[in-house]
Amino acid sequence: MWHVLEGAFELVLGNAAHIRNVPGRKTDVNDATWIADLLAHGLIRSSFVPPAAIQELRDLTRTRKQLTREIAQHCLRVQKVLEDANLKLGSVLSDVLGGSGRAILKAIISGENDPVLLAALAQGHARKKTSELREALCGRITSHHRTMLALHLQLIDALEHALTELDAAVGLALTPIRQHVQLLRTIPGVGDLTARVLVAEIGVDMTRFPDSAHLISWAGLCPRNDESAGKRRSTRVRKSGTWLKTALVTAAWAAVRTKNSYLFAQFARIKARRGSKKAIIAVAASMLTAAWHMLRNGVEYADLGADYFTRHDMQSTVKRLLKRLTDLGYPVQPASPL
Repeated sequence: MWHVLEGAFELVLGNAAHIRNVPGRKTDVNDATWIADLLAHGLIRSSFVPPAAIQELRDLTRTRKQLTREIAQHCLRVQKVLEDANLKLGSVLSDVLGGSGRAILKAIISGENDPVLLAALAQGHARKKTSELREALCGRITSHHRTMLALHLQLIDALEHALTELDAAVGLALTPIRQHVQLLRTIPGVGDLTARVLVAEIGVDMTRFPDSAHLISWAGLCPRNDESAGKRRSTRVRKSGTWLKTALVTAAWAAVRTKNSYLFAQFARIKARRGSKKAIIAVAASMLTAAWHMLRNGVEYADLGADYFTRHDMQSTVKRLLKRLTDLGYPVQPASPL
């Protein structure tokens, strides 16, 4: 219905949680009247609806994520079948479905049982583990195991083929906005895949969000408001923006590995007080803030430096270090008043 009316009317997508009627008066007619009354008084805040091209790109990137999860699930099922057959292939090979693993699995499916012949199929660095492979491949392989392995490998191959076609479709859909993806890739921890997900989830038109704080709130990367009697009962983040949040948190873990950077300093600073989970959410929020400014102004990422907090909060740093020395039994007075 939305796509049919989109070109003829100015549509407003409201959040159902924000427009609830009084409990006990739930009927379709009452709901319609209530929503119309709210809209007439300007009390419905419009939710973010990306353009059609971004919606299509979002469908592609989310489908890709789902296919990746399905492939991972089938890989785990392959390992389960191997364990049931008493084959410890996973304890020797780092990737059971790599070159060596696939060659061995195909031979098993074809009916080969001899551990010596199976171990001889190892490729590359796995050849150095021939003796270990022989021991790992001494099991009891039945026709049922071969059937299950063949089924899972066929499904994995089909999913990987679909994944290749999906990547090509995503690349084609990104052609008009390729420069925005390249901009986002300058953020530490953000690779091509994460940049694609960012563009697909938030679009490239940042005028839809008045400022970066609105974008962070929409993505569910800031604490929710849960206050009563002047006390904050919870600082947990909301459960919205799952697709975007997952991609950003994954990128944030990669970003904090870069020493002498602003993101690393922010992570270390918050981790010491609040723990790593809250710290990584804060880093993800900072990365999304940077993305908002970059897409809005068309500029590349500029690192603020690992000494940013020291430079901008010198007094607090001095007080904290003096208190730390005092707690350790070394009372020190500053040379000049703070």
